[in-house]
Amino acid sequence: MHIHDFQQRLTDLGAKPMHIGRITRAWLRGMPLDTGTRNQKTENFLPLAVRNALPEISSELDGLARLSSEHPATDGSARLLVELADKQMVESVLLPRDGLCVSSQVGCAVGCVFCMTGKSGLLRQLSTAEIVAQVALARRFRAVKKVVFMGMGEPAHNLDNVLEAINLLGTEGGIGQRNLVFSTVGDPRVFERLPQQQVKPALALSLHTTDAELRQTLLPRAPRIDPEELVELGETYARQIDYPIQYQWTLLKGINDSQEEMDGILRLLKGKYAIMNLIPYNSLEADEFQRPDGDRIVQIVRYLHSRGVLTKVRNSAGQDIDGGCGQLRARATEVLDRRKSRA
Repeated sequence: MHIHDFQQRLTDLGAKPMHIGRITRAWLRGMPLDTGTRNQKTENFLPLAVRNALPEISSELDGLARLSSEHPATDGSARLLVELADKQMVESVLLPRDGLCVSSQVGCAVGCVFCMTGKSGLLRQLSTAEIVAQVALARRFRAVKKVVFMGMGEPAHNLDNVLEAINLLGTEGGIGQRNLVFSTVGDPRVFERLPQQQVKPALALSLHTTDAELRQTLLPRAPRIDPEELVELGETYARQIDYPIQYQWTLLKGINDSQEEMDGILRLLKGKYAIMNLIPYNSLEADEFQRPDGDRIVQIVRYLHSRGVLTKVRNSAGQDIDGGCGQLRARATEVLDRRKSRA
């Protein structure tokens, strides 16, 4: 089901825009579709044909994103393995402080070498309805006041559907536009489209290195934008919306944690409207990549922060359950493949 199909179906049943708006708001808030208000019961508001159709429509909406399994972590987060109507799997993450990380694709085409999702390649796009359905599902568990598009997939590669989802969440979904965070490796179309949107989200740019050649190695199918140009594009958008850009930097031991890289960050970001988010790699013993030692991470933060670049360490949610993005889906897929091979 697509958002427009859902809205057209309600229109065909006799719903007016105000009826569709109330039903949509109820859905996005994780509430029953026939939820009334303090002053007006549903039976005094919705047309009879619409009320009669709501159970079937509700069942179809529920089928867009069903909870397959939940994996709570000690940091207050919980990773959700979500099954879509066609049995494909994506991941959402309930974050501490009422946040939610959502997926925009099944798989990803960028192929970041340190990302489990990228290893599967791109399988398909998520529709707008499937994206916002993750929010509706999560809100049945806890309040969601912030949504970050940092789950499976590259949002810029599903731009129309992601922007429509952001607009829905920022209006009918009741989430403030700065609490909607669009994360990207840096696609030129993003910088053209975001300033034109009714709801202008905060922006997170995956930088990972100040060396253009190394960035191409780490993010093999990302657009060929030099880090300097990417930061300038980010700075322009930050000034347009009067809100800082978050730069994402996955810390990889011996690869992008050198003093040269730290000085490169100062060169690019000092004086910019920016926050540097350092994300120590969520490593397993057998991984090709490892996270730097704790002392080195502290040194990096102190060095950057003391020289004028606001720097924060953002550990991936759910590290104690090996919950790096794509790992839950990968394990579930392995289990299904083993079952099929035995059949």
